This record gives sequence, C-alpha cells and structure tokens, in this order.
Amino acid sequence: MSLNNTPSAERLHIGIFGKRNAGKSSVINALTGQNLAIVSDIKGTTTDPVLKSMELLPLGPVVIIDTPGLDDDADILGELRIQKAYQMLNKTDIAILVIDGTVGMTEEDKKILTRIQDKKIPYIVVLNKADLAVSKVCPGNQSDSDVCKPLDSMTTQIARSCQIAKEHILWVSAQDHSNIQELKELTGKLIPSSDNDRYIVHDLIRPMNLIVLVVPIDSAAPKGRLILPQQQTIRDILESGAVSIVVRETELADTLKKLGRDPDLVITDSQAFKQVSAIVPEHVPLTSFSILFARYKGNLKTVVHGAYTLDKLKKGDKILISEGCTHHRQCGDIGTVKLPNLIRRYTGKDFEFEFTSGTEFPLNLSEYQLIIHCGGCMLNEREMKYRLKCAEDAHIPMTNYGTAIAYMNGILNRSISIFRDTLDLKEI
Repeated sequence: MSLNNTPSAERLHIGIFGKRNAGKSSVINALTGQNLAIVSDIKGTTTDPVLKSMELLPLGPVVIIDTPGLDDDADILGELRIQKAYQMLNKTDIAILVIDGTVGMTEEDKKILTRIQDKKIPYIVVLNKADLAVSKVCPGNQSDSDVCKPLDSMTTQIARSCQIAKEHILWVSAQDHSNIQELKELTGKLIPSSDNDRYIVHDLIRPMNLIVLVVPIDSAAPKGRLILPQQQTIRDILESGAVSIVVRETELADTLKKLGRDPDLVITDSQAFKQVSAIVPEHVPLTSFSILFARYKGNLKTVVHGAYTLDKLKKGDKILISEGCTHHRQCGDIGTVKLPNLIRRYTGKDFEFEFTSGTEFPLNLSEYQLIIHCGGCMLNEREMKYRLKCAEDAHIPMTNYGTAIAYMNGILNRSISIFRDTLDLKEI
C-alpha cells in the first residue's frame, strides 16, 4: 500500500444485506458501475462476505461489503453463512437492506432490519426490481401516476409495519439503473460525521520536530514494506511538517549519538519496547505505535486499565489474544508465541491461551479473565468499538499488545506520560 492510499480501516464501510436473489449483487454492480459481484439466478451464489475497497463518487473511499443471503439453507453450512453475514454488521457504517420488490418485506428482512436498528447503524431499505414490480402490478400501458400508486402503497405498508420513516425506503431497479444515483445521494446523507480532532501523532508534535521511529526488521516483517501503523504514523508526521527518522533497534544507539541533539519523540514497535527504553534517555518522550493507535481509536484509557489485570490473574485463568487481521504466523509470532511467553515470565504462572484473528471474535466472552487485542489498525472504528463494548458488557478487562508489553516491562508510566493530562490516567 502506498502512503497515498486510504487504509481500509479509514474508509466508509457500506454493508449490503438481504435474502438470496433479492438482487444484492446486482445492486452492488449498479451502485459501483463495475462487475464487482457475481450475478446469478441460482440462489446462494454469494457464499461468504466479500469486501472490496474502492472510490465511489460522490462518497469517496469506501469498502463495499457483499454478504450471503439471510435465508440460506437450514443446514450447518447455511447457518454459518448467515452468522458470517450478521458479523459484518459489526464493521458496517451504513447498511443497505435489499428487498425483492416483487415479493415485499419478509420475516427474514424484518429480522435483519431490527438487528441493524438495535446497533444504531444508519440504513436504507432498497426495494429492488422496480421494473418487474411495475409489470406485475400494472400490466399494459398506464400513466406514470397510475404506475407509481402500487409502489407507493408498498412503501407506505413497509414504513408502517416496521415503524420507519418513508425517507429510509427507496425503489430502485438494478436492471435499468433507475434511482441508482438517488441511492448514492441518499447514502451520502447518512455518512457519520467525522471527528476531525482525531490524530495519530499530529497534535503531539510541531513543525520541524525530530521524531525517531524504531522499526524492527525480523522474519515476521513483511518483505519490501512497512506495516500499516508505521505507514500511517509517517504520513501523519509528514503532514505535520515534522521530520521522521526510521531506524532499526540495532542502530538506534548510534543514530541518537549522531543526531547532535535529542529527538522530540521516539516511537517504537512494541516488540522492541524494553530494548529501546534502555537506550533512549529518560527525559526524551517515548511511546509505541500500539499506544498511539489505542488513543487514535479512543480506547487508550480502557487498555491501560486493562493492563493492570495482569497482576491479578490466577494460575489456569483463560486469556484471549485476538488480532484484527489474518496473516501467516512465523515461528516467533508476537501474538501466539512472544506475548504468551512474556506473560508467563512476568507472572510466574501458567495460563490457558486462546487465539482468534480477522473477523473471528467470540460472541461469549464470559470464560475469559482477560482479553489482549492487537492495535486494531486493520479494523474500522465501528468494529473496534463493538469489540470493546462486548468486553465491557461481559465485565472482562481488555488491553492491547503494546500496552501490556510496556506494563510488564515497567515502562507503561513513561510511555503514556505525554497523554496523561488529557486522558486523566492514574499513576502506575
């Protein structure tokens, strides 16, 4: 990914939901002007959620989510597909419920609409196949006003039965593209207002400040590129007019000597936290990418307090280690190897560890005594908040990789000191 591309986590996520053969894939293709989704008369063509990043005018950078039909076959596989579709609600910023206009709203449609409303997701009910619906209820030549009456009647009926405003309902035809532009414009009106005060590091630095980024390069590092949090942080530094120096931990000490002055801030990858802290003078501000992103996504206070739980764990307690992305795990993987080993050494106790990645996040968290999450750079704000809310509702403390590592190395107090005044964080 180049520094100019909008990361998936920062894009508007538009989820398309509905029954099989309601025309979800056709609506997506009409909406995007591309053949993104396979269209077929065979029910269940879309078997798994498909996410596609793109630019969609006039909305800008988006992720389109195509989901399986919500009336899939009543077998184990069908139930899993439906569950996958419902999971996509957790990352959906705007939901489009596609209904077959020749059939009308069914119980499956009402069920997903209720779930969308419960999660307070902005939504549009799209009655697709307007062209076929007109032919069905208005055979022969009729005036436009006569044609519109049956369609308006169904709109009113759905609005009343679901207790929703008619403004949420729109007739379209994916076949002849009628009202597709109106669908785009209506979607644009539902875009949540962005928080312009959210920064990764911009508000902590000034133009011409000198920022040192410590980036280990090991077997787990992606070949030929930096990971997303590092890219985004560099971009934020550049836009702030500051100067960034990227260095491995093995060259950090020599680099600091050659700078001629102390850096204004040092940001390190969590894996090198202990080594970097020993090298960087105490009076130089130090933090990590994970901690910066916890603040950026609004959960720093939660993950700091969650780290305290490490001292309260009992032998045999169950810990969930969860990552927001999927990747090929190396022999020294931080989530499944390094972090568990560090926890055992720090506490002197043995625990039961469970690991999840990608969209897999347990619905029942009651069996865990602690959740340790990655920085969540691949998750959008809605999904990260969903996971935090799940933990809060289950009364399970939650922290993240960088915060936990800093705490166990005795340097968390130092690494959050630059945020303490604004976040009311207590001393450790």
